[in-house]
Amino acid sequence: MKTLFIGIILTIVSATYAQTSDGWQTAYPDSVGISSATLQAAEKAIRAGDFKQVTSLMIARKGKLVFESYYDGSEASVLRNTRSATKSITGMLIGAAIENKMLTGIDARVMSFFKEKRFENPDPRKDRITVEDLLTMSSLLECDDQNQFSRGNEERMYLIEDYVKFTLDLPVRGFPAWSLKPKDSPFGRSFSYCTAGVATLGGVIERATRMKVPAFADKYLFGPLGIEKTEWQITPSGVAMTGGGLALRSRDYLKLGQLIANKGAWNGKQILSEKWIKASVEPHAQVDEVNNYGYLLWLKTFKSGGKDFRVILMQGAGGNKVAIFPDQEMVVVITTTNFNIRGSHELTDKLLTDYVLAAVLPN
Repeated sequence: MKTLFIGIILTIVSATYAQTSDGWQTAYPDSVGISSATLQAAEKAIRAGDFKQVTSLMIARKGKLVFESYYDGSEASVLRNTRSATKSITGMLIGAAIENKMLTGIDARVMSFFKEKRFENPDPRKDRITVEDLLTMSSLLECDDQNQFSRGNEERMYLIEDYVKFTLDLPVRGFPAWSLKPKDSPFGRSFSYCTAGVATLGGVIERATRMKVPAFADKYLFGPLGIEKTEWQITPSGVAMTGGGLALRSRDYLKLGQLIANKGAWNGKQILSEKWIKASVEPHAQVDEVNNYGYLLWLKTFKSGGKDFRVILMQGAGGNKVAIFPDQEMVVVITTTNFNIRGSHELTDKLLTDYVLAAVLPN
């Protein structure tokens, strides 16, 4: 295997596929239906600053690594904090806990894991909140990161030592006349983006598995994928922050996206059950008129060249994205540091639609 620099970093092999030291097979972009000329144009636009502070772009097609480039003067070994993309990894860990019979299932009641704690605003409806409610951002807790007045807004959580108690202290939310109640909503759930709920799933994982989250992740997810270097943020109470902030290499985010694309398998080994992946990428809550939500995964449709492209997204602040395009057998990672830039997600989406999807050659 040798590397050719032509404005982009393309891994080139002569007659056969090569394999990297971390398990990725590599291929020419054009050999798997990706236009290298369009990727060169993407490279030029990124380096010109058209998408602000993009730090890396990676593309896999048909299970092969075809494009890898870094834009911040760093290299493949650097860990990148993709913020809330961590949430999707938490969903994978819940699936692993269920698969290994440490967690009874998505119907497990969250309060039952914290019986020694006393929570404010007691309500029998809170006692019925399940793991699935937190996976789908649709619990009845008054928690909305997109509303600065919400008691459960994540910025308020960061002022509290115990994130689990912060979450489960919250009152039951109200539904004013202009909003749909869960029973009247698509899929029977009312979506409300809530980081605190996903942080609480970290506590559930620890209680259910009797392992610290990083150790559980290393044994049942990262280890089998060959992901060796991780950096978790730890909350003041000592629980790993499962709602955001985990740092991994870009190549490892690509592996996690490929794991979803492969229905839970990596290099011929089943790491997460196909059943769990299937359930995770089905719509369970409606975000808005055009977007849905699975188990801590965004379900959207992108338009490019007059065509619709179904996409499954792990995403976080700054426009950080792991995008899985199942119909194109393609996985894309875009990392950025556009954290304080308005419209950062729109910038990343434009990079995907105007260049990456535009590079997909017709069959």
